[in-house]
Amino acid sequence: MEVDLLDVVEQCRHLVKQALGKHAGEPTSGGLARWKHVVLHCFRLEEDHSYRETPNRLEYMAEIRDVLELNRDDLPDYSTLYKSFDRLKMWAWRALLRVPAQQHPQSGHAALDSTFFDRRRASAYFRQRAGRIIKTLKVTTLTDVDPLAVLDVHIAARWKHDTKTGPQVVRRNADDLRSVAADNGFQDWHTEYEIAAYDVE
Repeated sequence: MEVDLLDVVEQCRHLVKQALGKHAGEPTSGGLARWKHVVLHCFRLEEDHSYRETPNRLEYMAEIRDVLELNRDDLPDYSTLYKSFDRLKMWAWRALLRVPAQQHPQSGHAALDSTFFDRRRASAYFRQRAGRIIKTLKVTTLTDVDPLAVLDVHIAARWKHDTKTGPQVVRRNADDLRSVAADNGFQDWHTEYEIAAYDVE
């Protein structure tokens, strides 16, 4: 299916401003507003090109620059984009995840699961230069079982047991939940008691 890139960027701008709220206009690295950095990353990922290519492509896309409220002289350097991606806090990504998820009708029934994300695909030289020695991240997701929308994500470099991360994820979303299904790794007496206290099965 062909996707209209301008529509994607406009929708992304709308969602990002909605998700970040009062923080959307705050400047980040390079002096650009936070929402512009996030939309630039969405644009880059949608087009599947590198950080270095992003400013070059934008130079010839006047309509996209208009949506981003950028002139040709305002385009950030690729290194600024790269650094801003790393500097975005987890709360910003969670807010971005939450806004589109809330556009689906939610059933109130969710599934909780953990998996591991291997970072070893990045070269050892890059990890050493960037000062990153972590090879694997633990990712816990909360997914609505009806629209299959991901409601929340918890990412950790230090692998806490599921009985610690599970209640944390449920706690953040308790107002929207009626029941949570999870495997035995999430189950112990303390977890069941804490989740029941939020009136969630």
